[in-house]
Amino acid sequence: MRAHLALGKSLAGILFAGMAAASCTTAQQPAPKVANQAAKPRNAAQTAQLAKVTFNYTAKDRDCLKRAMYCESEHSDRDGYMAVGTVVMNRLTSGAYPDSICGVVAQERQFAPGVMTREVEPMAEIELTDAADAILRGERHPGVKDAMFFHTDGLKFSYRNMHYVAIAGGNAFYEKRGRDGELQTPAPLPSYEVAMNYLPGQSLMPAQFAALVPTTVPVPIPMPGSGATLGTEAAVPTPTETAVPITTEAVVPVAIPTPRPAFNDAVLRGSLAHG
Repeated sequence: MRAHLALGKSLAGILFAGMAAASCTTAQQPAPKVANQAAKPRNAAQTAQLAKVTFNYTAKDRDCLKRAMYCESEHSDRDGYMAVGTVVMNRLTSGAYPDSICGVVAQERQFAPGVMTREVEPMAEIELTDAADAILRGERHPGVKDAMFFHTDGLKFSYRNMHYVAIAGGNAFYEKRGRDGELQTPAPLPSYEVAMNYLPGQSLMPAQFAALVPTTVPVPIPMPGSGATLGTEAAVPTPTETAVPITTEAVVPVAIPTPRPAFNDAVLRGSLAHG
């Protein structure tokens, strides 16, 4: 009887020890993680919205853009206007050229001679203005791509880095690429990463370029008083009249332009920058 009791106690002890060991060595399984919706990668539209780079422009910049589009496209059509306008914007957003539209267009030995002073025919004004405004809203010529150079169609050159992408408005547009296919110039920003900010009454042009752009606003000239005639003295107001000074200067609102990062800045190019 005692032997049976001892055997039972031994078996019970062994069983209890085994259960205790199993409870200590079994790792608790973690609960499955719930995917965090906020951690999901953003889609292209969301990324583009956050990555926009702002460029300021004025009425004179808009006029410079129209002049380049008109003079360089042989007064052709909207397709030619858009192609040249795309080149202007590619240069502006690449960081390798002046940081204003007029600065790009007026840069020495880049665009056609007289581009800043040549008269624009009134007949072309409607279509030209429509094309320029489309460029400023972000529209681009789809065939021009990253091209920042063009020449008259039909000319031939022996340079091996001229990668042609489009023909429009009597011009052949090309990118400069090496043998490895990589751009040899800083890549321009895609249009969805660019925001154009209009500054009324401001000029972003360097002083040496500003004098080249004809103004469309006449300088106000004070009108003579009702009692003044050519060759005679102006009438002196009576004590009951009040002389009102004539102001010839317009009040211009002051706007602070947004600085643009350098072309090798991570915000400007990110992974799209080429050496």
